Amino acid sequence: MNFPRRTHQVIEKKSGLSENGQNNPNFGQPALSGLGFWDSGFESARQFLLARTPNHGSRIPKRSRTANPAFTLMELIAAMAIMLLLTSIALPLARVHAQRLRELELRRDLREIRQAIDRYKDFSDRSMIPTKADTFGYPPDLDTLVKGVELKGAATAKYKFLRRIPVDPMTGKAEWGLRSIQDDPDSQSWGGQNVFDVYSQNQGTALDGTKYADW
Repeated sequence: MNFPRRTHQVIEKKSGLSENGQNNPNFGQPALSGLGFWDSGFESARQFLLARTPNHGSRIPKRSRTANPAFTLMELIAAMAIMLLLTSIALPLARVHAQRLRELELRRDLREIRQAIDRYKDFSDRSMIPTKADTFGYPPDLDTLVKGVELKGAATAKYKFLRRIPVDPMTGKAEWGLRSIQDDPDSQSWGGQNVFDVYSQNQGTALDGTKYADW
C-alpha cells in the first residue's frame, strides 16, 4: 500500500526552549508536522480495505434466498413425519386406556349388584323381609332391589338395596345376564326363579385374555 509522501513525515517533539532560548509554553506536548497525514492516510487505508472486503450489507446473496424455501420444505416434511409417527403410537395407547377404564367400571358395577344381592339374602335369612319358598331367599329380579322391600314389623317403610341398576359399560345398556341358584354356573340362560348372580352380556375378551361374561 503506497501512502502519500506526507505520511512519511515524522512527529516532532517540541523542546523545552524556543529558538530564542525562551521557555516554550507547549513544552511536553507533541507537535505534528503535516496534519494531512491523518486525512489522506486513513482515507487511502479505508478505500483499500473497502475494495478488498466482501459485501456484508443487508442484501442477501442469491444462493441464500433460493436455499431458504427448500430448507423450510424439508423441515415441514420432517415435522409431518414425526407427527404421523407419534399419532400411530398414541392412538393404540388411547384405545387400550379407554378399554381399561371400561373394564374397571364393569368390575365396579358387578360388585355393586352382587353386594346388593348378598344384602337381600342376608335380610331374608334373618327373616327381616318376606320371601317366597322357591326363591331360596334371593331377589326375584333386579327391579326388586331398586324398588325396595317392606320390612317386617314396619307399616310402610321399604328398604332399598340398590339405588339404580348400573349401565353395563361394555354394552351401554342397563341390561345384565342373570343366573338363578338353580342354573348352572356357566349357564347363559336364566331360569327365572330368582337372581343368584349377574354377568355382562358382552361376549368380548378382556385385556387379560378372559371373557367379560365370565367375570
